[in-house]
Amino acid sequence: MSDISIFFRPLGNDFPTRFATGTMGSTVSFHTGESEWPALEKGTMVILGCPEVRRSGSGLTEDGLARIRTSFYGLENHFPVLRIIDLGNILPGDSVEDTYFALTAAVTEIVKAKATVVILGGGQDLTYANYLAYQKLEQVVNMVTIDSRFDLGDVEDDITSECYLQKIVLHQPNILFNFSNLAYQTYHVHPRQTELMHRMFFDTYRLGEIQSRIEESEPVIRTADMGSFDLTAIRTSDSPANHRNEPNGLYGEEACALCRYAGLSDKMSSFGLYEYDEKADADGRSAALIGQMLWYFAWGMANRKGDYPFADREENIKYTVTIEEGRYDIVFYKSPRSDRWWMEVPYPSKRGQQYERHFMVPCSYSDYTLACANEMPDRWWQTYQKLG
Repeated sequence: MSDISIFFRPLGNDFPTRFATGTMGSTVSFHTGESEWPALEKGTMVILGCPEVRRSGSGLTEDGLARIRTSFYGLENHFPVLRIIDLGNILPGDSVEDTYFALTAAVTEIVKAKATVVILGGGQDLTYANYLAYQKLEQVVNMVTIDSRFDLGDVEDDITSECYLQKIVLHQPNILFNFSNLAYQTYHVHPRQTELMHRMFFDTYRLGEIQSRIEESEPVIRTADMGSFDLTAIRTSDSPANHRNEPNGLYGEEACALCRYAGLSDKMSSFGLYEYDEKADADGRSAALIGQMLWYFAWGMANRKGDYPFADREENIKYTVTIEEGRYDIVFYKSPRSDRWWMEVPYPSKRGQQYERHFMVPCSYSDYTLACANEMPDRWWQTYQKLG
């Protein structure tokens, strides 16, 4: 294992003493100046800060990260069995690329240990560094972002918090199997970008779609290995630390629900919260909301079911639906542990073994009812085209 501790500034020695018995902070393993480097273990929630903002419009310092941590760790702990480690903060390097290198190395080691890392970041361009960790792990990856924009930019643009996705899509070797975006606002997205997403068989969901049926976001998030949440996707009235000053966006409750879905996902191994602008958080309302979002992510992790069909497909309930006059047989699986659904997509062997993990597609009951009505579920068809 690489020594990633060299990239971190530990938290203050007094930090663990700030939280009363029974709160989240009372059971966390903090990396402080006097403590040993915590052991990374399977199933652990690992928190790290990364206040890199040189390519972002937001502002975040270690003081802002302490504000978020104080909010989260002061909440009541309803799931003490979940082990949480706080590694402290990765300090910005001499160049932004140095910071990327440090974050990539840290995420690589944490995910390799089968722990789940939560990044409290500055600019959302750090998502690119997070993505590079999966290249080191030689893992094909599904990615989900929660953002009012796609952050594509142009091919020749330098990477910034508003132009990083293009770098991921074009990166070689290509390890991105699927990309999904939740809560985009149409008037912030150029029609060419929407068309590009469609041509690449990526999944995009407007803010209105998410708000009308937020439970349909769960299968989208469940399929992802990594997640990136742009906090400016939350309306400013609920989160004033928003450098875009957005009048519309997700409500605080919806942001917490999406974080809960991310925590519940057995596949989710890294999740980042970005673009907190501490200068605009005079009353601490945004820090309080982020603390609650972290609480819901932890709730999700503590309640993971381990029912991904590859674990033990035989224990799931199988349904086969024939549509389009026998042209397609769509096989569904329902987990008796969680009542969650999956679809089986035919796997063309010519693509190689690395794509086999995408054979089972998370879905919802509504996909099953759609198939029963002789209609093709979009999730099944898009995956089928990608694998074909």
